[in-house]
Amino acid sequence: MQLTPLHITGGRPLHGEIAVQPSKNAALPIIVASLLSPEPVTLHGIPRLSDIFTILEIVGHLGTRHAWVGPNSVTLHTPELVSTETPYALVSKMRASFIVMGALLSRAGEATVSMPGGCAFGVRPVDQHVKAFRSYGVELSEEGGNFEARRRGPLRGTYVFEMLTVGATQNAILAAVLGEGQVTLENASIDTDVVDMVNFLNSLGADIQGAGTNTIQVTGVPRLRGGEYRVIPDRIEAGTFMIAAAATRSRLTLTGVRPDHLRALSAKLLEMGVAVLEGRDSLIVDASAGRLQPTNITTVEYPGFPTDIQPQMSALLATVPGTSVVMDKVYADRLTHVVELNRMGAHIVVSEHTQVIQGGALHGAPVKAADIRAGAALVVAALAAEGETVIEGMQYVNRGYERLAERLRSIGAQAYQPEPVLAAAMD
Repeated sequence: MQLTPLHITGGRPLHGEIAVQPSKNAALPIIVASLLSPEPVTLHGIPRLSDIFTILEIVGHLGTRHAWVGPNSVTLHTPELVSTETPYALVSKMRASFIVMGALLSRAGEATVSMPGGCAFGVRPVDQHVKAFRSYGVELSEEGGNFEARRRGPLRGTYVFEMLTVGATQNAILAAVLGEGQVTLENASIDTDVVDMVNFLNSLGADIQGAGTNTIQVTGVPRLRGGEYRVIPDRIEAGTFMIAAAATRSRLTLTGVRPDHLRALSAKLLEMGVAVLEGRDSLIVDASAGRLQPTNITTVEYPGFPTDIQPQMSALLATVPGTSVVMDKVYADRLTHVVELNRMGAHIVVSEHTQVIQGGALHGAPVKAADIRAGAALVVAALAAEGETVIEGMQYVNRGYERLAERLRSIGAQAYQPEPVLAAAMD
């Protein structure tokens, strides 16, 4: 079903308190990791987003039965695998689906997985996944966009990642959890989503050491038990709301957050003149006091400034008088928001993948999101702009933000998304 556009009338401050949703990017690999246990697993803090429903379809195809047991709690049970091949129609929707390969190799010793899809910006290869698997004994071939992998015995060896990569680190861990053998991953990602997946697996009886450092060691175990686990809060959604508060020169309280996961963004907002007050699991963002200062942003892997809030930050900087420069070293082609922001009165010039932003006033306009975070940037800009903005492409935004219009209204935004009109049935 095609989603209707989101209408936002901006130019008004936000206020009050908003609870941050659980992390989609942490929940996806944890759902996949549940394939490793033949016993029931209950996960709390699972957002009801289209990407979550897609990954549930994928693991369902492989043998997982699931049931929602609360608004954001789901029980998963995979007593046995019924397939080791993932359907292209599903994995083509989402890049995160490729880590199913590691889970299948661990549980079944073989896997057939298609090249993953996802948001339409830049080239995001899977070579680090493939090299890690081969380095410790997995036989892997590719033909016609399908990867076939098989493990013939215990996995042993060390792989040094050529770059920091969240997905490849997760995939390489998953492949080695079950069975005999021991593998070591060097230059591994220290991202919060990797740590959360490892904490989940260890709670079921896995033996994984070093998560949160650049050296991770996985010692195979015969079997995992069932259990319960709560997923971490979504630092990308939290960052989006923090930036929206700054763009609208507002004071906003965020609850259900991990302030330590947001330090890179908080530091930049403080540099710009935004007050950020940290609580144990809350944040107050206050940009109501005065004029903000431009700044320069360079995205890098965690714990540096996240690529997933680069477009939103660009939208904020488009409202700040002066010159700001934004460079994305993680996804250099993450620029689909630029043309749309310029339609709203922004002055952004791209040179060699670097955005040079001359900040000023924005105005409402019809715009279209091309991916999740570009859509979030348009929401930030629309909240700050004078007049009405109509955002199409909400199917992308809804992959990352649950009940967005309703939650924006709860903090004072004038936002609505008309219900889709269904075609009348033929006589």
